[in-house]
Amino acid sequence: MEDIAQVAGVNALGVINLIIAASKNATTHKRNCEQLAEHVRLIGNLLEKLKSTDLMKMSATAEPLEGLEEALGKALELVDSCREKSYFYMLAMGWNVVYQFRRVQSEIDRYLKLVPLISIVHEFRMQNVHESLEVVEGDHREYTLDEEDVEAQRAVLKPDRSKKDANVLEKSLSRRYPDLRFHEALEEEKEKLHLELHLSQANNDPKQCRIIEHLIDVTQNVVNVPAEKFLALNTQPYIGTR
Repeated sequence: MEDIAQVAGVNALGVINLIIAASKNATTHKRNCEQLAEHVRLIGNLLEKLKSTDLMKMSATAEPLEGLEEALGKALELVDSCREKSYFYMLAMGWNVVYQFRRVQSEIDRYLKLVPLISIVHEFRMQNVHESLEVVEGDHREYTLDEEDVEAQRAVLKPDRSKKDANVLEKSLSRRYPDLRFHEALEEEKEKLHLELHLSQANNDPKQCRIIEHLIDVTQNVVNVPAEKFLALNTQPYIGTR
């Protein structure tokens, strides 16, 4: 069990490094990703210091460290989704995604508190470790939606969008895809949304399907672009993922 605890601690550090790297590539909920990455970085600093102590060899640490690693894995999956998933989809799911950030940090912190060595650090005041522990315990993060995302979320969920709504979405999409022309960004979004639709259909989730179908429609009616761009967009065949 001692070896398991040590391996779990090392694996947790590896996942933390992946979260930090992934947060730099996030294109939606970027600030939330950065907040979470900073929090787990502090936990990583603590685990690094604990590696050099005999406390990591305690058999009782194995299970909570494995739980911590699993919670960190969920955090990594969440941060990755902020790069890989459709921008419109992540906008529509806005507050649900925010709650996922809050929930995953709570889960990470809960497992950290279950590690017996944490109470030992408190009891014996191991100074080099105790300071890092205090920093982690005092690190309270606020996960939310930026004002621009709230505005874009309102626009993307409207059944009928005004020209003002369309302009809001155009600006948001251009920030998400700075290297693509507008009609190319719409095609990218449409393809990602079709993938989300297939997943929701496989999960038999009609509510999600309706939202995604609405978002696919938005990609075809999002903004007032020149007629030739609409023509180019509408004449290009959709190439989905089988």
